[in-house]
Amino acid sequence: MSKPNHPRGLDETEAQAVLRNLRVSPRKLNLIAAMIRNLAAADAVAALTFSKRRIAVDVRKALESAIANAENNHQLDVDRLVVTRAEVGRSTVMRRFQARGRGRAARVEKWFSHLRIVVAERSQDESAAAQQEAA
Repeated sequence: MSKPNHPRGLDETEAQAVLRNLRVSPRKLNLIAAMIRNLAAADAVAALTFSKRRIAVDVRKALESAIANAENNHQLDVDRLVVTRAEVGRSTVMRRFQARGRGRAARVEKWFSHLRIVVAERSQDESAAAQQEAA
């Protein structure tokens, strides 16, 4: 006997991608996540492509994975996708030490993070209104 299927936690017009154990602190990752929240998917990919931060490459891969999930698994229109949520969470912390003077030691913490990106398909009238606001 197997476990029952877990119900889908997202709407029919949403798709997600989850990236776990990224080697960056949650504070730094949240700066990148805040940059792409509520942007159109194409604009978010462009913003991440030209960002100078190291972790933006991995976030762009996760976003492209969410877009591909929306297109292939849920048959959503790629041109109307918007990044509705970009959630950052804490993961493990590696603790190392650095030798200091007089035989002492200082703790060095190496933070890891989780990232969850949710893209949703906008309706026709919402996307038209957003384009008029941008112009």
